[in-house]
Amino acid sequence: MNMAEIEQISAHGLAGDFRLREPMHRHTSWRAGGAADRAYLAKDLGDLQRFIRTIPRDEPVYFVGLGSNLLVRDGGLRGTVVFTHWALRELALDAQDSALIHTQAGVASPKVARYAALHDFEGAEFLAGIPGTFGGALAMNAGCYGAETWDVVERVLALGRDGELRVRTREDFQIGYRSVVPRFATEEWFIAAWLRIAKGSGQRSRARMKELLQRRIASQPLELPNAGSVFRNPPGDYAASLIESCGLKGRRGGGAQVSRKHANFIVNVDRASAADIETLIEEVRETVKARYGVELEREVRIIGEMA
Repeated sequence: MNMAEIEQISAHGLAGDFRLREPMHRHTSWRAGGAADRAYLAKDLGDLQRFIRTIPRDEPVYFVGLGSNLLVRDGGLRGTVVFTHWALRELALDAQDSALIHTQAGVASPKVARYAALHDFEGAEFLAGIPGTFGGALAMNAGCYGAETWDVVERVLALGRDGELRVRTREDFQIGYRSVVPRFATEEWFIAAWLRIAKGSGQRSRARMKELLQRRIASQPLELPNAGSVFRNPPGDYAASLIESCGLKGRRGGGAQVSRKHANFIVNVDRASAADIETLIEEVRETVKARYGVELEREVRIIGEMA
């Protein structure tokens, strides 16, 4: 950290952890990728608001949770990364309406599922199968086992570049399959959400989560670094089926490999670079398109610069 940046942090009364050249392979589930120019781990929401106000308007800002759906290229990121799981960890029944669960963006989605079951809600079990933070699930409308994140969201709290907080409703977004597009022009990030989930049996909910976890263990390569499903399922079909039928299971590219257990997963088997992973992603996409004429869309997010 240079003296100018130290003075900037001190002058604004910030209390978080400010870092330069932060290796992003430490913060992504693929365990690959370059460094971010700057990174910030806020102490709490107020500290995060103050920090956002210090960032120049033209500087790129990336909010990152557990990095379970993210590939950072080997050349790293120009801009600032904010890690949400460090500060945004509140999870509780809403103080004004106990039928709502309030969760901040840095809470892991499986923890939200367990909390819901603890308080006898049913309908959030699918969140136990989403390994990232709830903020990430909000941003991409993550889902599995026939349910999606925004099925249970009543409203959200967003943070703008001006450091101000705004409550947004579902009507403020165009929500689709693995897609959440704001209907407003300002740049904002999800900070928290209020969830409305049906009351039911916590015992049944826990049993359902156990069943889903067993299915996940049986069908996904959880023993190796991965980022979940690489491609969205095309209408009326499954990406994994198309990839497998092209004979791509086990295909290797550098230290990356198309999983032999689930064809829509790419795993890091031997110190893969981000370039290894991205090249293999493109090979899979091009092969499926050549054989079936289907353009697979990535579900994982790729950011940063080539080395």
